[in-house]
Amino acid sequence: MIVSIFLAAKSGGTVRGVTDAKVVEGKGFSEDRNFGQADYPGQNVTLIESEAVARFNSEHRQSIEPCDTRRNIVTMGVDLNALVGREFTIGQVRFRGIELCTPCAFLGESLENESMSRTQVVKAFLTSGGLRADVLSSGTIAVGMAIDT
Repeated sequence: MIVSIFLAAKSGGTVRGVTDAKVVEGKGFSEDRNFGQADYPGQNVTLIESEAVARFNSEHRQSIEPCDTRRNIVTMGVDLNALVGREFTIGQVRFRGIELCTPCAFLGESLENESMSRTQVVKAFLTSGGLRADVLSSGTIAVGMAIDT
């Protein structure tokens, strides 16, 4: 299930939560910084499990919010790693999981603090940083929708 959707108007800009959003085949979220910027597969949208954020907070004594990961879609009860190479739907919109969304230096830098270096942040999210997916059909998705495989 989708528990949150986050978009940012520009790269490095403030992430804002929305209740629903339009996705366009092959381009991603129409109001997001990465819209139409795909140079290779897996750059349309990103997803992360709410459970991964909670686990990070618990294991590393942190208090980040899901929006701090800068992923577009936050899920609950879905094994995103299992969706690599598979098609799935959210409502009427089709997606294809392309690859794990391994944490980048920007994520590490934005989440580092006195108790965790950027390298430690990146390592902590290495296998739970989410999923990169392509949009295979256009439509609107909303918080509360199920992810069907």
